[in-house]
Amino acid sequence: MPKIIDHDQRRSDIVDVTWDLITRGGIEAATMREIAAAAGFANGALKLYFPSKEDIIEATYERALGMMRAYVELDELRGLVALRELCFSSMPIDAERIAAGRVLLTFWQLSLTNPKLHDKYLEHVREWRGLLHRYLTEGREDGNIVTETPDEQLVDEIVLLNAGANVMSLVSGEFSTVALQHQHLESFFTRLTRP
Repeated sequence: MPKIIDHDQRRSDIVDVTWDLITRGGIEAATMREIAAAAGFANGALKLYFPSKEDIIEATYERALGMMRAYVELDELRGLVALRELCFSSMPIDAERIAAGRVLLTFWQLSLTNPKLHDKYLEHVREWRGLLHRYLTEGREDGNIVTETPDEQLVDEIVLLNAGANVMSLVSGEFSTVALQHQHLESFFTRLTRP
């Protein structure tokens, strides 16, 4: 009887080892040869599951985004409360989120020279910024957000706070502790509630 192969599980296993290689050694460690060896495949066999390294990295990036989305519980939330949940939950405040940040940083690096990956990242940023705008609008409608600072500037600040915290947590953790991240976000949210 022929062996039944679970192709989805194999793809997931390949992403697992790619994730591990990236988080331990950066993108340089995640060569096709190393990925294949760690997954227990011959080098060419990876192409049965992913046509290229770019596709493996994209799938690993999607996993990182999925993890970050899983941390954010926005059901039934709106306005200021939803904005706080989104901002605080997406910061690199524990080992898993720092690891996800490392994968995201790798993706950012590759997207600088790869138009497909760049477009993928821009799609994520537009979606994220859209959510931030939505919750700011709702917060203003509810009367909880009263700052005169334009929403576009507030969205820029949130994105820069988050991206900066992710980078600093990887390269210089003492300048991006959980306490500092909370302090910066609390300061930001205090400003939202004052004219």
